[in-house]
Amino acid sequence: MMPPNQTPSLLQILGTRLPLIQAGMIWCSGWELASAVSMAGGLGTLGAGSMRPEELRRQLERMREVCDRPFAVNLPLLYPQIEDHLGLLAEFQVPVVITSAGSPSKWTSYLHEKGCKVLHVVSSTRFAVKAQEAGVDAVIAEGFEAGGHNGREETTTLCLVPSVRNAIDVPLVAAGGIGSGEAIAAALMLGADGVQIGSRYVATPESSAHPSFKAKVLSAHEGDTHLALKGLTPVRLLDNSFARHVKAAETRGDGLEDLRELLGRGRAKKGMFEGDLEEGELEIGQVSAHLDELIPAGALTNQLWEDALQRLETLSQLQVLRRNPA
Repeated sequence: MMPPNQTPSLLQILGTRLPLIQAGMIWCSGWELASAVSMAGGLGTLGAGSMRPEELRRQLERMREVCDRPFAVNLPLLYPQIEDHLGLLAEFQVPVVITSAGSPSKWTSYLHEKGCKVLHVVSSTRFAVKAQEAGVDAVIAEGFEAGGHNGREETTTLCLVPSVRNAIDVPLVAAGGIGSGEAIAAALMLGADGVQIGSRYVATPESSAHPSFKAKVLSAHEGDTHLALKGLTPVRLLDNSFARHVKAAETRGDGLEDLRELLGRGRAKKGMFEGDLEEGELEIGQVSAHLDELIPAGALTNQLWEDALQRLETLSQLQVLRRNPA
């Protein structure tokens, strides 16, 4: 039992061995990926933003069949069938819910009543404070480098994490541009209690992304992604024909309705799940430029953490040398 007024640690909140969360990415985060990460000691996450209620039910059933460890569901709060999704989270007793794309104030109390821990994704210090006021258990601060939907402020992880750390008391998870043990160590040094990793997990055999999209991610270079659609919902896109059409429309000053028409329906599914590399929406983070091979998700999870520990140990040894120069 926690002493009065003592904030639980991130590991106590997650119930995991490692302070490492796999992001719930649309069309890329099914039960195969989530279960592999959770079984390796991290927190695997189902990306409910790309799932109708019947599909989320199927995914939750499979998770319960193959995984006896804690896991999460990412739930965009602007999702049109959110109440159906919330009912499923309660029915399947999902341990952790990661909310995003909206204010957590409306549903956090409900989720707590159902026994769920709640983490909320923010892109600014102001929204981090609001999330804490809404009663979330932890905050995920996601920098401008991240893939998928992003913040209009364009604040990088390096700047965002320490600012949020100084503004809130609940555990803090860093996200955006994290795809290596060195990056994890850096986030912890900045004051984060753990990390959330998305794009690196796209490039795993267990990811539900289309093989062609995975290959495109592995061949990406520095500068191949950019933030687009800031007038609607900011999203980081990998360069292709669709992304260039978006950029041209924004340069012309096309209105929001024109951009919505260009975006259309199912663009993300068309690109990331069905493999249309030219006309689909390809969401991925800047860290894609560092990726060059598919690694099984379980092995990747352990490798990332071991690499982080080695980097932190090196820093500790440097501190000893500083105190005891030869």
